[in-house]
Amino acid sequence: MADLMKGKRGLVMGVANERSIAWGIAKALHGEGAELAFSYQGAAFGKRLAPLAASIGSDLMVDVDVTDDGSMDACFDTLKQTWGSLDFVVHAIAYSDKNELTGRFINTTRANFQNSLTISCFSFIDVARRAAELMPDGGTLLTLTYQGSNRVTPFYNVMGVAKAALESSVRYLANDLGPQGIRVNAISPGPMKTLAGAAIGGARKTFKTTEANAPMRSNATLEAVGGTAVYLASDLGACTTGEIIIVDGGFHVLSMAQPENL
Repeated sequence: MADLMKGKRGLVMGVANERSIAWGIAKALHGEGAELAFSYQGAAFGKRLAPLAASIGSDLMVDVDVTDDGSMDACFDTLKQTWGSLDFVVHAIAYSDKNELTGRFINTTRANFQNSLTISCFSFIDVARRAAELMPDGGTLLTLTYQGSNRVTPFYNVMGVAKAALESSVRYLANDLGPQGIRVNAISPGPMKTLAGAAIGGARKTFKTTEANAPMRSNATLEAVGGTAVYLASDLGACTTGEIIIVDGGFHVLSMAQPENL
């Protein structure tokens, strides 16, 4: 442990289980000395989260519905009353009806489009606005995206549009909050075996294809994504903002499959 995050406090949103990208980030931040709070939605996710949070010495957990202003206000009021200020927030929240992540994008419904954009993109803006008020000395806001935002990925559908909006939001928020010393970035891992990823049609094929063709011949790991988050949230990332950091074994640089897989 290098204590890169010693003395820093932050909120991690979106841990579903021990395989969640948010959990990999939480472990890495804790390993560098950060003190963590967690948000979850509903009793079922709270029950899964509790032992994980306890394993790294955290008992600050808040039930939050990002589509409800009152719930969001209560979350950040709790953090203000408990800690007074924040140094970072990790936003790992996204959602779409899984029934619309198997067919064609053209069949996206209005209701799911609006819901997906609200939860997957607007929630980050909403979080940023509240978190910024608790960062008088600057801080870091991190979110998670995926390359389906700028390249067509089978079955990713409306989530690609939501992630494109999220990435654009990262840049606009970085510009808005930079004068306050708040940095805003996104991490874009390749396919990973998570609960959220499993909802996307063809997830196993996507995972195997990326692993077989990426220059590193491997997909991202929780440890690699966690390490990137530490860099961005720590003082090492002091001059990095508005960036989409890709952690996918290099798959994004390819224009076609490797020769042996053609």
